[in-house]
Order: sequence, then C-alpha cells, then structure tokens
Amino acid sequence: MLQHSLLVGVAPQITRRVGYNALMLSSVRLSASRSFSSCARRYNHLNDRQATAAAVGPHKNDTSSPSLAVAATNHGGDVSHQNPAHHGDWVLFHPVYTPEELKAVEVLHREATCFSDKLAANLVKISRWGYDLVSGYKHKVIPPGADMTLQQLRKEGYVLDEKQWLERILFLESIAGVPGMVAATLRHLQSLRLMRRDNGWIHTCLEEAENERMHLMTFMTLRNPSIFFRAMILGAQGVFYNMFFLSYLISPRACHRFVGYLEEEAVLTYTKCIKEVEAGRVPEWSDMPAPQIAIDYWRLEPSAKLLDVIYAVRSDETTHRFVNHSLANLDVKTDVNPFALQEPDMHIKGKKIAFERPEAEQYFKETRHILQKISAES
Repeated sequence: MLQHSLLVGVAPQITRRVGYNALMLSSVRLSASRSFSSCARRYNHLNDRQATAAAVGPHKNDTSSPSLAVAATNHGGDVSHQNPAHHGDWVLFHPVYTPEELKAVEVLHREATCFSDKLAANLVKISRWGYDLVSGYKHKVIPPGADMTLQQLRKEGYVLDEKQWLERILFLESIAGVPGMVAATLRHLQSLRLMRRDNGWIHTCLEEAENERMHLMTFMTLRNPSIFFRAMILGAQGVFYNMFFLSYLISPRACHRFVGYLEEEAVLTYTKCIKEVEAGRVPEWSDMPAPQIAIDYWRLEPSAKLLDVIYAVRSDETTHRFVNHSLANLDVKTDVNPFALQEPDMHIKGKKIAFERPEAEQYFKETRHILQKISAES
C-alpha cells in the first residue's frame, strides 16, 4: 500500500513539474568513481554506487520558467536586458502546487525519541517562547460564546492585526532562510575539502534557503520594516547563523531535526493565519490582491489574493518540515539524499511527517525506476 501510494504521488510529478533533460536521464546510468566504507548494518540502496551517481546532475526544475538561452536569444544575447515576462531571480526552480495540494496540508508533530531529538525540540520551544515574549504575542483562545467585536478581540490579545502578523512573518522568514544556506555551505566545503561527491544534499539545502528568502521578498512588498525592526533581525541573524554553523559542524543530524521542528511551528503559524483570514479577523487581507512577485514565483492566477499566497507559503514550509525530518532519519555521511531527483507530492508531504530510512530508500529506488523507464521509452 505504501509503495502504491508513493508511485501514485510521484508519477504525476515526473511529468508535470520536472521536465528532466537528457543529462538527468543519462545520469541514472552513471557509475560512481569511488568506493564507500560503510558497515553492513547501515548499507542499503541510499548509499550504493548507483544511488550516488544518480544523485549527481540537474535538480528538479519548474518547466514553466523560461530558459536563459531563450532570454538571450530574444534580446540579442544581452543578459542585462529586463524582459517584461521575467520579473527577477524567482524564475529559478521552485515548487508549484495544484489547488488540491495547497489544501492537503495538515498540522503534524514528530515525537522526540532520543536525546538529540529532545534537545532540538526543546530548543525550538525556547526560541518560540523568547520570540513570543519579545513580540508580545500571546496564544489566547477565544472563550466559547464570547460576543466581542474585532477591535475588542485585538485589544484583549486574542487575535493579531495585519501589522502584527506581518512583523511575525517577516522575522520568521528572515531567520528561516539561514539553516539551508549554512548546511549547503558546510557540505559544499566538505565536498571540496575531501574531493568527493556530496550525494545530492547541497542543492536541496540551497533550494530551501532560496525558497525561504523568496517568502521574505514577497511579504516585504506589503511593508517596509523600521530601522529598529531591521536591527533586531540583524542581531538575531548574526547570533543564529553562528550558533547553527557551529552546531552543524558537531551534529548535522540534530540540526536537520531542529529545522524540522522549526518548520512544524511555521506550518502551525501559517495555518492559524489562514484560519484568521478566512474567519474575517484580518479584514485588511481578505480581498487584498496577491503581490506580483508571488504570482510570478508560484505561478498563481492573475486574480489571486494574498490568502492564496499564504496557502502556497504554508505548503513550502510543509515541504521543509518533511524534507528536514526525513534527512535527519538518514546517515548524513553516507546516504544519498532521496529527494535529489524528485520530491513526493504534497498529498504525501502534507499528511506524513517524514520518511523513515527504509521508506526513503524505497522512495529513491521507485523514483530512479520511473526515470529509467522514461529514459527507455524516450
């Protein structure tokens, strides 16, 4: 049943959003040039030679994005020319969701089972408590049957206004873009230092960092933060970057688990925001048009609203939750990133907290089999 659901979730993605070129398809047949020294207990299809070779090559791509070659041809090779159809760096690869996928997200939590997991979970709780204290946020449940106006609810701290939501989101996204870049940087330097392949982890980490940065760029169009707010972000980012950098050197697995728990909080925050907007408690956002940057990035309809953007952002955070919890279940030194070729459908990522190591291995084998089949038929 699990294998069937994975195949059902993966197959449409291969044809709809990936558009692999000949280089990707041929990379499946490559053989690795180095050997691995992993014990039999940890050895499986995630760290064999074929898996390592298959993880090397172009990452998944958004086929609706125009290529640089086309842009250069249309403008005589002048890459500095601003094409009205291309609105910036967000034409790079990124997730694009169907309406069904946007609604498939569930608020989930992974119970901590070992010391490092408990430490990561508690660090996230402490971080959230600290930020709630600084921002003045209180998660107060509206009393049943309370007959209060929107102004009274805001005054009593039951709901946030649009300014408070924006401050919370901007701060969250300015910090959330750090872990992926740190992980990618350290794994990149390690690959150079040891002169060996990375097994497909770097690009997934970079994509996460880029995706989080685009969240920030999107919400920045709604408000220009004050100098004090920017200074607070600068200080928080400086502390968090260095702490995460040192922590990743010590235990990459614990760091990915930390990010998984952090993304759980992000999914919870955006889910609450969606409910507030749909309940009419943030009327300023009810009919607000989606920023153009968001329409371009997530390929939304021209008539899309800000609520559609929040749904898309929540789906992104769900992806990060699933990917980081899954990576934390792997051997970070020898295992291939099972998402190097393709990620599962949101119907899987939104309803399942992570792949355990055997599931990740099975998913990678099935994805590779589908690519081989497509290659044979082409």
